[in-house]
Amino acid sequence: MADDRRQRELASLYATAKSLTALGELDEVLQSIVHHAHELIGTDFTYLSLVGENGRLSARASEGTISASFLAAGIPAGVGLGGKVLASRSPHWVRDYAAATIIDHDPAFDRLVATEGLVALLGVPLVIRGEAVGALFAADRSERSFRADEIALLTAFADHAAVALDNARLYEESRNALRELQIAYRRIEDHMAVMERAQALHEALTGVVLEGGSPGDVAQLLADQLGGNVSLLDRAGAAVAHRNSVSNPCAPTEADLTDLVRDARRTGRCTTAVDGAGIARSVASIQAGDSYLGALVWCRKATGDAPDGMDLRTVERATHILGLLILKEQAVAEASERLSGELLTELMLGSPGISPAQRARARARNIDVDRLDLVLVADCPAVPSRDLARHLHDIARDRAGLAGEHLGRATMILPGDDADRTAGEVHQRLRRTLGAPVLVAGQRTSGHDWARAFSLASRCAAVMRAVGHTDVGAATGRYALYAMVFDPDRVGELDRFLTDTIGALLDYDRRRGTNLVDTLSAYYANQTNVAATARALHVHVNTLLKRLDRVGAVLGPDWRQGNDLELRLGLRLHQLRTSTQS
Repeated sequence: MADDRRQRELASLYATAKSLTALGELDEVLQSIVHHAHELIGTDFTYLSLVGENGRLSARASEGTISASFLAAGIPAGVGLGGKVLASRSPHWVRDYAAATIIDHDPAFDRLVATEGLVALLGVPLVIRGEAVGALFAADRSERSFRADEIALLTAFADHAAVALDNARLYEESRNALRELQIAYRRIEDHMAVMERAQALHEALTGVVLEGGSPGDVAQLLADQLGGNVSLLDRAGAAVAHRNSVSNPCAPTEADLTDLVRDARRTGRCTTAVDGAGIARSVASIQAGDSYLGALVWCRKATGDAPDGMDLRTVERATHILGLLILKEQAVAEASERLSGELLTELMLGSPGISPAQRARARARNIDVDRLDLVLVADCPAVPSRDLARHLHDIARDRAGLAGEHLGRATMILPGDDADRTAGEVHQRLRRTLGAPVLVAGQRTSGHDWARAFSLASRCAAVMRAVGHTDVGAATGRYALYAMVFDPDRVGELDRFLTDTIGALLDYDRRRGTNLVDTLSAYYANQTNVAATARALHVHVNTLLKRLDRVGAVLGPDWRQGNDLELRLGLRLHQLRTSTQS
């Protein structure tokens, strides 16, 4: 009989050991151990408990009739029979759990013991590498003693459970390590893909530079690679280029980018914001040292995820290439402007006439010198003449002309069949660009005498401003009435006319130190209203009347009665001549 029992025990231990090699789920292996132990020992119920992270001992597998509340209970690892087993790492048992004095009782667990009817209890430890991590229990609902062979058998099963637990933990750690390696590998693969994409884009951007591409070409490449829309802003914040992705476009919308541009310039990094329409905009500043050259704007439909950091770094790197291209374009433009201005000055100083060298230099710029028959002078108080000349360079390139700064004035020579229309077109273009009133005066040339045309146009510009025409483009012919003022070849005619009309007043003022000419000019400007004239001159009415009487004494008593048109015109031309000479 004993031999049969021994064989059953060995068979159960073998089955339990075999189940460990399957590397199944830990709970399944532990349940198998408890099942075999329960069958061999023959107690009312058997259960296995482990110490959790909270330090409490709780059941993980059970066999036999046992309530759910008992299995769900946890007991501190330092009390009860389990506490004694864990502390000593050796088997312990009691005939009557409730009456046992060798253990520290837990009131809550004792109440469950009474409800469950648990009386006799045997516990053996689960030890892994010298550490007790749990216990295997066999319980009866009546008093009894546990034999040595029962204790040894349960201990053997507990050892199997410890091995199973250790293997399962090692297996779980291996699986976790493998998962982490897989995740890390995927991250490395993703990072490598992003790096390869960024490298390819960088090579493409470099290729654009080497192939002589423009900033617009760089913007198009970025739009195609990143998706959405890429825009370039100049120093003033105006958009100079919009490029859309072919596969994933994003139509640009009006938006105030002032804050984003300011933050990008301050931080030197790409700054991103999302508007109410769900459009994300990333702005990077284009810098060359301390010089601000503009900004790069990447627009796309916003997603819930944060923008890809590598894409933002790509935008930032693209600004370095754009900075180089912009500086190159500026250098080329400045060289072109310098050469254009130098040739314009040479033609002005050498006119009339064109040297073979000048003709060859003009031909190299695709300019036909013989067709440069219109001189334009531009003036804008809000813009320095040097900056104004740069705007004229842009127009001159489009019209096969020359531009530069000559004698302190922004000047341009270009072909123009209709001087008045051409001056008006140049004025309109400058007005749109500058956003401020600008004056343009044009004079046609004769026999390549650009110097004389420049002088006439400059004088006409001064007259235009003097008569209150400060935002207009026109040829000198429109101001033919005042031709004598700005035409040096007719200065003799002007002198004779002024002598015949107001010469006596001018001579009187020079000899007496008076200001009868200014008084009479103010008198006519105020429609011969004595009171208004006195207020304008800040004098008493009686003083003004005395001055007018003196005018009558100089010009004759009937100066107010006759046709005073020539007198008025003489006074006006004298004012214009004075203003253009100042």
